[in-house]
Amino acid sequence: MINKARDLNQLIDLVHEAVYEIDELRACLEHDDDEAAAYTPYLDSLDKMLRDLHETMVSGNYAGVGQGEDLAFMPLFRKHERDIPFRELLRTINATHREGFEV
Repeated sequence: MINKARDLNQLIDLVHEAVYEIDELRACLEHDDDEAAAYTPYLDSLDKMLRDLHETMVSGNYAGVGQGEDLAFMPLFRKHERDIPFRELLRTINATHREGFEV
């Protein structure tokens, strides 16, 4: 059972945390080109999608949760899931978006 956010503020915090995780991952990869190869196929796209999602949420333009659709990053997520260190966080964000807030 995946935990879900309880409200929009918590969901925004989770998306912000995911953006932070990407920044941390980039910082680690700056010093390790061999390791970077695993993350290069998805990192830039995922970064942009998460930052766009965060902006949509904080600007009040987010359509809301519980509409049964996956977020835009999910096809990329599914393709590279094994290589994403913070995959549980992304699963939680998407589950909340798709199914609604935890009650």
